[in-house]
Amino acid sequence: MTGKPSVLFVCVHNAGRSQMAAAWLAHLAGDRVEVRSAGSRPGAAVNPAAVEAMREVGIDISARIPKILTVDAVEKSDVCVTMGCGDTCPVFPGKRYLDWALDDPAGQGVEAVRPIRDEIRKRVEDLIAEIAPDRR
Repeated sequence: MTGKPSVLFVCVHNAGRSQMAAAWLAHLAGDRVEVRSAGSRPGAAVNPAAVEAMREVGIDISARIPKILTVDAVEKSDVCVTMGCGDTCPVFPGKRYLDWALDDPAGQGVEAVRPIRDEIRKRVEDLIAEIAPDRR
């Protein structure tokens, strides 16, 4: 990776896990990383329980809109993180692929989404330490 690393988070609906992961990465890494998220079968809106869980930690994802996974998004990313839809992500040489096994927050209340949110934060922090450490 040269310059600013870019990360694409992919889940099925781009309504929960990938939205929370993208929000955590943008929040924690700031402008050190380019962030994208997408879904193999995007939902109509971001999961309200994910919105509430992120709001609890001071991050607003209420205006985000689920997007379809495109070949272009994968090509523009250095790291592709899949969350429950690994087979749908196109594979290109030179890209790094990670698969994070996380519970799907679809249809769950905020109580069930909180531990998913917190696990995503830990994994995002580890990813930042590896690809874009704060050198201050």
